[in-house]
Amino acid sequence: MSVKDFMTKNLVVVHPETPIFDAVDLMKRHDIHRLPVLQDEQLVGLITEGIISAAMPSQATSLSVYEINYLLNKTTVGDVMEKKVLTIDPDALLEDAIYEMRKNNVGVLPVIEDERLVGIITNNDIFDAFLKITGYHDGGTRVTVQITDDHKGILAELTNVLAEHDLSILTIVVNRMELATIVEIQVETRESEKVREFLTEAGYHVVSAVVTKPQKDAE
Repeated sequence: MSVKDFMTKNLVVVHPETPIFDAVDLMKRHDIHRLPVLQDEQLVGLITEGIISAAMPSQATSLSVYEINYLLNKTTVGDVMEKKVLTIDPDALLEDAIYEMRKNNVGVLPVIEDERLVGIITNNDIFDAFLKITGYHDGGTRVTVQITDDHKGILAELTNVLAEHDLSILTIVVNRMELATIVEIQVETRESEKVREFLTEAGYHVVSAVVTKPQKDAE
């Protein structure tokens, strides 16, 4: 999975000369928390709610309300925006984006291709990706198998058992821990006890087998 599979492509952008108040209005109108800043179609900065809040005069200021409003009306995005912006390539692995965001403690990465802004990827996009990867919206049976004797071909053996029972696999997540390997498989059936029974009979340690509802059913 790459960044381009989950990035936001329909962008709301501003320019360095955009007044701060207009940037705030755009964020509220579109229910977003940051805006890429473009000049001549090139990314030159990033403006966020946090940056704007930090630029606002302190409540302890001696300025009058009139003076504060005057200063804010004169302030543009270019005056306060973050100019050193981390970016990422659309073909980068999704894990690369997560690593860069975690390492640099940022919640968004503009996506640049051929020096052009083609999207952004945010924390929320990462959360959406996780829900998709784990099959959260699909429903079915989520079966968790603990494997203590991990070896080459173990996943093929496990999936063959499911195939023999004519079950479609929706997602597979493997978590290799120190003492065991945990495999979570979501299959397209709601007969969770039957899944538990035939996997147990095949010699697997089934930790759990539970029915998961599609998101539209859970709401």
